[in-house]
Amino acid sequence: MTQPTFATNDAKGITLHEFNNRIKRLLNDRSVQNCWIVADLSDVAIRGGHCYLELVEKNAAGTTIAKVRGIIWAGRVQYLRSKFLAVTGQDLKSGLKVMVEASVNYHEQYGLSVIISDIDPSYTIGDMERLRREILLRLQKEGVIDMNRSLPMPPVPQRIAVVSAAGAAGYGDFIDQLHRNSYGLQFYTCLFPAIMQGTNTSPSIIAALERIAANSHRFDCVVIIRGGGSTSDLNSFDDYNLAANVAQFPLPVIVGIGHDRDVTVLDYVAAIHVKTPTAAAEWLISRGIEALNLIDALTTRIADTVRQYLSAAAQQLSYYSGNIPIIATARLENSRMKLAHMVEMIPTATGGRIAAAGERLKALSAAIVQAKELAMTRERLKLKSIFEKVEILSPQNTLRRGYSITTVNGHAVSQATDLHPGDNITTTLASGSIISTVTETKCNKNNGK
Repeated sequence: MTQPTFATNDAKGITLHEFNNRIKRLLNDRSVQNCWIVADLSDVAIRGGHCYLELVEKNAAGTTIAKVRGIIWAGRVQYLRSKFLAVTGQDLKSGLKVMVEASVNYHEQYGLSVIISDIDPSYTIGDMERLRREILLRLQKEGVIDMNRSLPMPPVPQRIAVVSAAGAAGYGDFIDQLHRNSYGLQFYTCLFPAIMQGTNTSPSIIAALERIAANSHRFDCVVIIRGGGSTSDLNSFDDYNLAANVAQFPLPVIVGIGHDRDVTVLDYVAAIHVKTPTAAAEWLISRGIEALNLIDALTTRIADTVRQYLSAAAQQLSYYSGNIPIIATARLENSRMKLAHMVEMIPTATGGRIAAAGERLKALSAAIVQAKELAMTRERLKLKSIFEKVEILSPQNTLRRGYSITTVNGHAVSQATDLHPGDNITTTLASGSIISTVTETKCNKNNGK
């Protein structure tokens, strides 16, 4: 096909409209019409019945090397979506790798785009989805995929480390939503700036996380946030090193780095994942609201319990106040009756006791007399025995048995040595006494004389 030629030396120049028309005429070549293209879908959105999207191509390193806007007109949208859903079981969405039939289109106002007329459902898993699955599978095999999600989140996290671009609109929305909440909840945030777009995103966020880890005792959790943008700009968050750092981080991590339609690997490994920075702030506020509601509920419960106890105590006090006089009167009457009965019983009880005591006294008197007689009999017998012994042992009886008593000067003589020749001694016998003079004394050999 002969290519059209244009003059390049317009002295006064041409209008932009004319320039765009020339580009449009150049793109009428059949080689860029009805071509089957393999690419990843990104930023898929239905507006006004039409489907708007981006076709993306990335190299082995995951960097986007080609991107073009695509359109499926309303007349073909339902057919292609039904065709794709019937084969793959899912709707057209960002992250899928597809093969589509497309033709180039250039509009003077809206620029270059491709019109998609058909789709081959056999290409259903795009590189972005495959990469995510590979990263998640690797983290699962390493046993770290659930570590951050397993960390206990404080009931009301208030000390928050924020990883975001300092001037990003998403960061501003997060701070505004968090600190201007209508409940008056207090939060303390500290920004750790990081690059949130482009090839340096992953190492920049990792460096911020390392700074937070060095001061982990100062924070309750970490929030990684990024505002909206094209889905292809979020490719940096589908990174193994970043996902491994988040999965193993010592504090719970909250991730909010895209719009509702965006999902990254970090959403699968973080403790909490929400879609936007504002949603992250709302989640933190909701924890505080839950705590306030719990406190309110407990306060109400305590107040109700106290009121119930006071009411019951008041009823009980009223009951006792009304019954105390009755109870006191009844008890006094009962005591009075008991006292009267006791008074009536005193004569009977006393007479019985006196009679019993008299009987016991008679018994004791008889026992005493008997005991006295018995004791006197025993003593008489003892005395008689003593008298008999005394009688037997008396000197008179001894003398009668042939013994005698010798005395000198009125003293009894028991040893021969007590006498000397010439001493006058008296010998007493049973029938009389003999007076003698000692002429000689002899001692037994046993006495040594």
